[in-house]
Amino acid sequence: MTESLVVGVDAGATSTRVAVHTLDGTRVGYARAGAGNPSAHGLAKAVANIGEALAEALGAHDGARVVASLAGVAGHVQEMVPELAKVWARHRIPDGPQYRGDVTIGYAAGTAEPDGSLLLSGTGAVAARLKGYDLDALADGLGWLLGDAGSGFWIGRQAAKATVAAFDRGLPVEAVEAGLPVEDGGLPVEAVEDGPREAGSASHGGVLVSLVAQDFLGDERPVSPRAVADRIVRLAQADHMRLASLSALVSRAASAGDPAAVKIVHEAAGHLAATLERVHVSGPVVLAGSVLTSEGPVRRAVMELLTDHTVTTAGDAAGAAAWLAARTVLPEAQARAAHAAFTTSGP
Repeated sequence: MTESLVVGVDAGATSTRVAVHTLDGTRVGYARAGAGNPSAHGLAKAVANIGEALAEALGAHDGARVVASLAGVAGHVQEMVPELAKVWARHRIPDGPQYRGDVTIGYAAGTAEPDGSLLLSGTGAVAARLKGYDLDALADGLGWLLGDAGSGFWIGRQAAKATVAAFDRGLPVEAVEAGLPVEDGGLPVEAVEDGPREAGSASHGGVLVSLVAQDFLGDERPVSPRAVADRIVRLAQADHMRLASLSALVSRAASAGDPAAVKIVHEAAGHLAATLERVHVSGPVVLAGSVLTSEGPVRRAVMELLTDHTVTTAGDAAGAAAWLAARTVLPEAQARAAHAAFTTSGP
């Protein structure tokens, strides 16, 4: 049995990961490639990226040894099923992969319990209730334009909004470097009182504003505060997904005590906890997505709100997909015992 192999695929909107394991959980191959979300990037590109990662992960291993495989894909497209079957056949894998959504894979990456909930915050945000590893209920996950409250995109957008509001209200261009104190409403302190307050006071919001402005502008310095705001708006509109990357700057600023950043962090945590409570009934809560699996202020704030729950953190999603595949050929007790080996193996 240990000579048999299982394959797991985690195909997301940013990257694709493929893991190859023996049935006892030992990882024998792992690879990354480009995005595997067919809805976001098109069927041909998604299939090509998954195929590239599969080839690298299998390496010299004979695909005929693969007894089960499972692909967790963000953005289900039915046409992908026969296309992946063709890719699998080229590698002599007897059958095409099972097909699951990325929510199921994210949950399985954090627990061997079949019933529980997932709370995910990465670029997007969603909460889900699962029964027997099948999706039972879903909350949010409505996309960056109309939903995903508490996601990396939502956090970054709040930071960008605070920054352009500050400059729109007259914050000097010099604040891009200096990080001048800013009132909660976005007005520079100099505009509302005699002299600035000390750094670290309740109204000091300059760290976040400075970080975000520098991220957008680089060495460019528009001639006026309004021009700074307009330039950031134009850059954000040209590439709206870059807003998600600003969430890391919010974490940096919040860790430095910036009140605007701290406020965004706690609002994000509140949104995520509220989304979870819409679906959670019992069992563990698995935290997934880069915002919640990385140590930082958002994760800490969410953990503080979930003290009454049993909380675990998702491990490797490709390994979890391989584990779900292995469950179809292993006795239940043996599969549960191997869960950690599949999901905690290093890439």
